[in-house]
Amino acid sequence: MKRFSAFAATVVALALPSLVHAQEQASLNAGDTAWMIVATALVLFMTLPGLSLFYGGLVRAKNVLSILMQCFAICAVMSLLWVIFGYSLAVTGTGPFIGGLEFAFLKHLTVDSLSGTIPESVFVTFQMTFAIITPALIVGAFAERIKFSAVMLFSIGWFVLSYIPIWHMAWSEHGFFHNWSVMDFAGGTVVHINAAMAGLVGCLMVGRRKGAFAEPIKPHSLPLTVVGASMLWVGWFGFNAGSAVAADGTAGMAMLVTQIACATSAVVWMLIEWLKHGKASVLGIATGAVAGLVAITPASGNAGPMGAILIGAASSVCCYLVAVKLKFALKIDDSLDVFGVHGIGGIVGAILTGVVASESFGGTGYGEGITMLAQVWGQFVSVVITIVWSGVVSLILFFLIDKAIGLRVDNDSELKGLDLSEHDEQGYEM
Repeated sequence: MKRFSAFAATVVALALPSLVHAQEQASLNAGDTAWMIVATALVLFMTLPGLSLFYGGLVRAKNVLSILMQCFAICAVMSLLWVIFGYSLAVTGTGPFIGGLEFAFLKHLTVDSLSGTIPESVFVTFQMTFAIITPALIVGAFAERIKFSAVMLFSIGWFVLSYIPIWHMAWSEHGFFHNWSVMDFAGGTVVHINAAMAGLVGCLMVGRRKGAFAEPIKPHSLPLTVVGASMLWVGWFGFNAGSAVAADGTAGMAMLVTQIACATSAVVWMLIEWLKHGKASVLGIATGAVAGLVAITPASGNAGPMGAILIGAASSVCCYLVAVKLKFALKIDDSLDVFGVHGIGGIVGAILTGVVASESFGGTGYGEGITMLAQVWGQFVSVVITIVWSGVVSLILFFLIDKAIGLRVDNDSELKGLDLSEHDEQGYEM
């Protein structure tokens, strides 16, 4: 018996290191979990109330509630769709473009389910907040003239046909973008380019607002816009640093480069206006800040401080040229500059990710055998696929919705304002 006990003790002692290692590999980390719960709240905070106030201040007073309602309703609807089938289609399966329905209704989920070192329930909710803000970004492109019913139908269809496939292509381990070694840490393609392309197609198909480009259509409340932009700036730490899905050095660096890129872009936009007009505008610096946040998103897990400065400066210049110059030259009524900021910022950031990831810029470096040129080419391919995919899906959806119920409110409703015509309420007593 003593010999058996000694033998058993020896076996346990020899096996203990591997057992502990296996347990560590599959165990919950309290620090990671706490950080991801905070990051999830921060990303939801970006939509409600951050984006809602940012957009709400930019429209005219008669349309402020319509924007708040659209963002609020999208938040609620996308939360349900993500649980019912969105998460399953995004994360499961071995196909390059879409997953399956084995996780539909989260029927596999228990309190003990893990995703890495955090509860899977936390990961599901974190990714849900991305699914919420992405279609909410789109509504700024055709604000002040579209039917609420059309917004909701489009958001649902686009979520299924564009958001989920691009998510799977970019972030699933079997996704198509992995064939090109694409770096998209927090959603340059999935969120910003994807949403911006839908917004561009939408504003063209819905048409210009009455009086657009004949005279300036001014924001009704820049204080609301600045408050919203400030909330976005703070919330973006959850967006980018949270995408590390751990409380580690990658999350810390993502937070740092997010701050640097945002500050750089805001300062560059301010200087451009100062040099051109002799005055810096509040709207300009807020828009510049958002442009920098957008552009650093895909690079945030791979860039260093030098790369963040480069991306921040480049995005500010490019977004200014498109949102302020090209938009008016072509008379494209992208009401709240969704494509000019999120589209151009996303494209600049996604492509420059291939540059700033280089160790010479303080980045994390490339995969084995991958050169800067090859990485930039992979980034470019992902941008083109996202533009074409979202553009085609959006064109078809807007066309079908227009034929079914119409996209645009009538002239009287537009002149009266969407708050009254679509919701029978007013943001302010007139």
